[in-house]
Amino acid sequence: MTVGVRVQGRPVDSYPALPPEAERGSVRRVTVVGEEVLGRPCREVTAAELGTAELSALIDDMFLTMHVADGAGLAANQVGVGLRLFVYDCPDDRGIRHVGHIVNPVLDQPDPGSRRLVDDVEGCLSVPGAVMGVPRTDRAVARGVDKDGNPLVIEGTGYFARCLQHESDHLVGHTYLDRLSMRDRKDALRQMADRCAEVFARREVKAAGLGRPAGGGETGGPGRNAPGPPGR
Repeated sequence: MTVGVRVQGRPVDSYPALPPEAERGSVRRVTVVGEEVLGRPCREVTAAELGTAELSALIDDMFLTMHVADGAGLAANQVGVGLRLFVYDCPDDRGIRHVGHIVNPVLDQPDPGSRRLVDDVEGCLSVPGAVMGVPRTDRAVARGVDKDGNPLVIEGTGYFARCLQHESDHLVGHTYLDRLSMRDRKDALRQMADRCAEVFARREVKAAGLGRPAGGGETGGPGRNAPGPPGR
């Protein structure tokens, strides 16, 4: 049961199930593993781009696309835009819902001597239908700015820490597949081949139900495509 909500790292009394950004957004196609934009580092958002209508519109679209795909987080390159930016709507292990975006994030993690690794099930909306166990630290801190350039420090524990790490990986051109053995990577790709059509159909139905047909075809990104803990 949710016991609280934090928006941009700050506690709020309540928050709608569909964030205001998603209400304003349009659904974009989510890139799939193998596409070039997912395999290269994203560039930093420049000072001139902060505070622009274009950046705000991208964030709105990412929120709606994430919602339609039942995701917990979404990086900009997952909608084909190579910028250092991700959005999230993700619970932590205490049931607190975390909602927000962060631009040009830098990820801090505990020192090796004090960190605890948790091997848990993880998926990715850009690897639709596949889930695999991935070790992540149980705490993470992302430092960056919001869309207007205001400083942000977002702290995560448990599942939300996993989300912050997963999305930060995307921004350097990696997916969770890059953290797997060759054998597990092949297993994940087999799962994707078997299940992706079902996943795409489910996303299309949800988009249509919101009156927001998917732009440019199927949608995809980190998300809840199979039983077990949702991926990002």
